[in-house]
Amino acid sequence: MSEFQAPRGIPDYYPPRSADFTRVRNTLTAAAALAGYGHIELPVFEDTALFARGVGESTDVVSKEMYTFADRGDRSVTLRPEGTAGVMRTVIQHGLDRGQLPVKLCYSGPFFRYEKPQEGRYRQLQQVGVEAIGVDDPAIDAEVIAVADEGFRRLGLTGYRLELSSLGTAADRPGYRKLLQDFLDGLDLDEATRARAAINPLRVLDDKRPEVREMTAAAPLLLDHLSEESAEHFAAVREHLDRLGVAYVINPRLVRGLDYYTKTTFEFVHDGLGAQSGIGGGGRYDGLMRQLGGKQDLSGIGFGIGVDRTVLALRAEGVAEEEPARCRVFGVPMGAAAKSELVVIAAKLRAAGIAVDLAYGDRGIKGAMKAADRSGATFALVLGERELAEGGVEVKNLTDGTQERVSLSNVVEEIRLLVAESERA
Repeated sequence: MSEFQAPRGIPDYYPPRSADFTRVRNTLTAAAALAGYGHIELPVFEDTALFARGVGESTDVVSKEMYTFADRGDRSVTLRPEGTAGVMRTVIQHGLDRGQLPVKLCYSGPFFRYEKPQEGRYRQLQQVGVEAIGVDDPAIDAEVIAVADEGFRRLGLTGYRLELSSLGTAADRPGYRKLLQDFLDGLDLDEATRARAAINPLRVLDDKRPEVREMTAAAPLLLDHLSEESAEHFAAVREHLDRLGVAYVINPRLVRGLDYYTKTTFEFVHDGLGAQSGIGGGGRYDGLMRQLGGKQDLSGIGFGIGVDRTVLALRAEGVAEEEPARCRVFGVPMGAAAKSELVVIAAKLRAAGIAVDLAYGDRGIKGAMKAADRSGATFALVLGERELAEGGVEVKNLTDGTQERVSLSNVVEEIRLLVAESERA
């Protein structure tokens, strides 16, 4: 065993395993780009107060899971546990909210939560997220959800479901909170759960423990106590999703784990993952901009999709990516002069947009051809002293075994034509 190991709860992605990871991330961000979401690159750490205020001090994320430390200037900073608060901070700081609305942004990368590691639950989790900030329109709620759904479809996933609910507005909460609090006061809750209920009773409905779920089975549900405005908004979201052909089920107990959510709330679930069945989700967060110090109080909606969990879902369905070819052309030099020539040819082919690798290390022809086969290349360029003297190079088609001699002076154009022909076949 190696002396050093990756930190506990942090997965490594390397070839060929990284092929699924890359495909998931790129497919999800491509689906967002098609809907006009521009790329944003977020800091990996921020002022701790940003997450405490933006995510909510009653959440497990803030109270138990954040990686927080003092930097060399004795400032408290935190590795980002989620993306929305950082996006909103960027929008406020750089005045993006004073331009065209909605502000539509997409991000990807690692996020950090000190959780108990298990399959699909990591301390460094990878996400793709989108945020649409500036309009309170049910149509854009549906668009955000549809972007995620389209990403999953493009990946070939079928065994997931979309769970949908509404958490109403801040004005809907006081009356419902009193009803829920009265109900919870009559239960035999443990001290920690009762303390959580005192801060945000909705969080108790998000508790996954079977005994708590059983006790709260008859709890009043917020969906039954929405204002007319919130009910109309939720109905409009459902109508848009119906017209878009995005299937969903209503889950009146859906809370999500962050305090900033309002109105539309959703989660994508894949039962092939066992206990860690959520592969992504999000919702609307009216009021977050004001909470983080923005001069305007603009509405927003977004999602975060777990790349790690989506990879596991693909593998559970048997639609994982096959090991991709590292290159289209593989150079097999026999001798120092041939290697020197193939290095130059490889550079010219790469400049022409063709992926090329070489057999380095002065290995023999047999070993070099095995390396060519393992690379997944379509063509091998075999060059030795005799070919050099005659001004040619042998081009072997690794798919059908055919071979032909081409002129060294015209090898780049000849290979370009052969590659293009093979791609059309």
